[in-house]
Amino acid sequence: MFQRLSNYADSILSALPANRLLAIDTFRGLTITAMILVNNPGSWGAIYAPLKHADWHGWTATDLIFPFFVFIVGVSILLSVGAQQARGVDKAAMVRHGAKRMLKLILLGWFLALFYYNFRDPSFNWLTDRLLEMRIPGVLQRLGVVYFATLLIVLCCPRRHYPGWAIGLCLLYSLLLLWVPYSDAEGVRYQGELVPGNNLAAWLDTLVFGAKHLYTDSQPFASDPEGLLSTLPAISSCLTGVIAAQYLHSKATLNQKILVLAGSGLILIVLAELLSTILPINKPLWTPSYVLLSTGFALVILAICLWLIDRHNYRRWTAPFVVFGANAIAFFMFAGVMARLFGLVPLGDRSVQSLLYGDLLQPLLGSYNGSLAYALLFLAMSYLVMHWMYKKGWFWKV
Repeated sequence: MFQRLSNYADSILSALPANRLLAIDTFRGLTITAMILVNNPGSWGAIYAPLKHADWHGWTATDLIFPFFVFIVGVSILLSVGAQQARGVDKAAMVRHGAKRMLKLILLGWFLALFYYNFRDPSFNWLTDRLLEMRIPGVLQRLGVVYFATLLIVLCCPRRHYPGWAIGLCLLYSLLLLWVPYSDAEGVRYQGELVPGNNLAAWLDTLVFGAKHLYTDSQPFASDPEGLLSTLPAISSCLTGVIAAQYLHSKATLNQKILVLAGSGLILIVLAELLSTILPINKPLWTPSYVLLSTGFALVILAICLWLIDRHNYRRWTAPFVVFGANAIAFFMFAGVMARLFGLVPLGDRSVQSLLYGDLLQPLLGSYNGSLAYALLFLAMSYLVMHWMYKKGWFWKV
């Protein structure tokens, strides 16, 4: 069995180009794997604490997953721009391609938002209950906007200015969040509030999108963790990936890269904790302290990947993550669609998810272990599809 697994892993890794940075592919695969794992429990009422988001201020391991993906988008942007420049592609063509990619990601996000039908409610009307109340922001929507904004900065600014942009966007966001006044429908004025449903970001999203098009119908303002204003520091997160990719392509030795990435990451984590006394670590608000924390952990994990893969040549364990990471957007879309189908399509008076978790896994393993087992089973099913696509050479690039 071990030899078969080793041969399988070798077959995956041997197909990679010789100049491929396996640590980056692994980091991407680990991130999208973790994202799908935490998004698909057997029951949302039975989840181990590290697999849940923090309620508001503070963080869990799950809160690091999305900014890790934003970070790796930044890494990919620099690699892509460098490859296109080497082929002689001009900036205007790259901007056009980037704009199309942003639009595709936004449309895919809206597709997932609309991919829903309540078969058990005879009064459900998809047009009025779903389309006309569709959530406008979302994960893929944010990725699209952040990707394009970062691409423009990379194309239009000298490389030495990237850190200034990352710091400047966080500083601008902090000043807006803490100092710009706003009022509710009754004319009550607020400033610097950082509570659920009452902060400048929630006020702006409610004003622009309307309460029914946001994730949470809170008071006095509806809110969304992927809203407009918090996109500014999310761009900073993406730029940190660009900066990390610059250093990975420097002439520093492998040992120097590992030490600098790990050391920088630890420093950023400490700075995040210090800054959190002024601006708490908060994922829904994507506060600057959250940018520092998530970037710090991303650098540390990337350093660990380099240490394991390139320094000590422990490579075979990466094969499944290479498969998942090679089709990250396809994996995200497939998982989103299948999760909806498992939860919505009726089998008698039950759903596929209800039957698997409620009738099989929960009685056998208990609520929490059964819920985790369902997520792992969903991940295994997804891997079969992603592996089939990988072997076919089908890579979905938006």
